[in-house]
Amino acid sequence: MTLTDLISRVQQLAEFIGPNVYLQAAIIAVTFLIAGKIADWIISGIIGRFARQSSNDFDDQIVELVHRPVFMSFVLLGLSLGTRRIGLPEVTTFITVGILKTIAIFVWYSTLMQLMALVVRAFSRTRNRKIVQTGMLSLLHNVMKIVVVALTIYFLFLAWNLDVTAWLASAGIVGLALSFAAKDTLSNLFAGVSIVMDAPYKAGDFIILESGERGVVTDIGLRSTRILTRDDVEITVPNGLIGNGKIINEAGGPSSQHRIRVAVGVAYGSDIDDVIEVLTRVAADQQEVLTSPEPRVRFRSFGDSSLDFELLGWIAKPVDRGRVKHELNCAVYKALNKNKIEIPYPQRDLHVRTMPATKV
Repeated sequence: MTLTDLISRVQQLAEFIGPNVYLQAAIIAVTFLIAGKIADWIISGIIGRFARQSSNDFDDQIVELVHRPVFMSFVLLGLSLGTRRIGLPEVTTFITVGILKTIAIFVWYSTLMQLMALVVRAFSRTRNRKIVQTGMLSLLHNVMKIVVVALTIYFLFLAWNLDVTAWLASAGIVGLALSFAAKDTLSNLFAGVSIVMDAPYKAGDFIILESGERGVVTDIGLRSTRILTRDDVEITVPNGLIGNGKIINEAGGPSSQHRIRVAVGVAYGSDIDDVIEVLTRVAADQQEVLTSPEPRVRFRSFGDSSLDFELLGWIAKPVDRGRVKHELNCAVYKALNKNKIEIPYPQRDLHVRTMPATKV
């Protein structure tokens, strides 16, 4: 049975009782009061009993929030129909029914606000931090608040038979003007939402910006991203620039491990097998160079003055790249000297074809 059918049957029942309109109005109000109590019992008793059997209290709190406005809606509907049944003057009926509608609107407004706060708290406790971090959850909460407030105002206008067309047109013009005035801010805002949802990087990742800055992401806001460089200088970059630029995430991929490269040049005539063995041993002795994947040495090219090798190794965290590379460079230099492997430097031979005449 729909609500319209229920209203029709209640009115028929009231007319069957007798011609007294006040008695009919009272019967309508009492009937909807009883219907509200039944609905409240169904929600609090039956549905609430199933909710209490779950492992969390989220559904319990929803039942606790919903049963009161449902009961109040039936009561206010009964009073509204009863008022109309009495046949008061048109102005009095309009004001009375408008007040009852306003009360119902504010009851549901309060309920929806509490429900949104409940949902936000539930999301903040989830293990998936993608939407919780960076203020994204706060943004969604505020947007939902704005939507509920706008709907509340709209229904209040309808409750008092006010024309909303002019107000909507004015709001559209104001919104258009604000969008032009805050173009850059909105661009950064939408880029921030895109970054949060797409997640090209997250807080704690090491990234390299297109402009060359490198550092750890400390905070991803809705307007900007903050990066702490290796010089302990914090850079604030608008999300609009990051969203339209190339970002290298050194902590991205299936693993947070980072590969470092140490270029080494040795003199022509050196035993390349000895060089490979020495460099491999240096990497093995460095504790922060991972054994899986194991370090390797590659003979890259024949340089102008040297045979060019490259020592490749993996470290656990990108933040250690500079320090570990420094330690490897020191260890490589000492090991090559110890094993009498020459590290060349660019040389130029000067050939003199003629000598100037010597004056006597």
